[in-house]
Amino acid sequence: MAITNIWVFGQVAGGAPTSGTLELVTKARSLGGTVSVWTGAEGAAAAAVLGEYGASKVVAVDYGSNLAGVAVASAMKAAIEGGDSPDLVMFPQTYEGRDVMARLSVKIDRTVLTNNIEIAASGDSVIVTTPIFGGNTLVSTSFTGSAPYLAAFRPKSFAPESAGGSAATVQSVSAPELGATGGAKVTATHVEETSGPKLDEADIVVSGGRGLGESAKYELVESLAKILKGAPGASRAIVDAGWVPYSYQVGQTGKVVKPSVYIAAGISGATQHMVGMKGSKNIIAINKDKEAPIFGIADLGIVGDVHKVLPKLIEALQGR
Repeated sequence: MAITNIWVFGQVAGGAPTSGTLELVTKARSLGGTVSVWTGAEGAAAAAVLGEYGASKVVAVDYGSNLAGVAVASAMKAAIEGGDSPDLVMFPQTYEGRDVMARLSVKIDRTVLTNNIEIAASGDSVIVTTPIFGGNTLVSTSFTGSAPYLAAFRPKSFAPESAGGSAATVQSVSAPELGATGGAKVTATHVEETSGPKLDEADIVVSGGRGLGESAKYELVESLAKILKGAPGASRAIVDAGWVPYSYQVGQTGKVVKPSVYIAAGISGATQHMVGMKGSKNIIAINKDKEAPIFGIADLGIVGDVHKVLPKLIEALQGR
């Protein structure tokens, strides 16, 4: 099937598209045809960058204090019913992405395939690839029926690459009448303050797990990450224990990271955690249990007590 018209649900923060948005635009561009990015009103400010990566148009939906999922899905449905129907709509596997795609799926009565890491057009078929069983098995699924096809993708599935394009044109639209679903309003937003690189964008990530023993010892992870100009991360076990915020969690129900170097300190290597970091270029594991599953995917394994190894490593780096 020839894909000639692709929509991407994009997210913009601080006037710039998120890395996940640029990943999807890059992949959409490679499939051929025109690429339109649907965002909130703030997307207009990112038109130059989105155009550079291959988008020809930005559809900026002004939804005010309404929920993004409610408004953007309704605007997409209106455009489809008005004759501007895409062959494919791509979504990031994020909270807002899942909200928009679920609502649009119901509104236009189309199946949505989620948690994918690849997509291709082959002959008359559009095929997505989905990892299952902790990523140990890949399943290929073909869409059937008529377009538009709806697909969502895990973070870090594609590498964002500039195409050197010019700024995308901007089409500003108002959210259509939302009825009862428009009754829910966003009254306040909270952005967590962070220093250093973002966890899912950092080139170096240092994560700590239950092997640290107590919450106070997480300071070792933060110190090492700061020295290496990386980002601190965590296993689900210590997030659930309340040692660190959920935003630090790496894994299937947290963030997916693919840094150049991933250091796992006191992390045994549950499947849920490894799904979120095993794509890292170089994995260093520190654990006193030589049978820990994390050593099965580590490029360098250190069998030792994190309370002794991390201070020595920090001391050596500070002395350089």
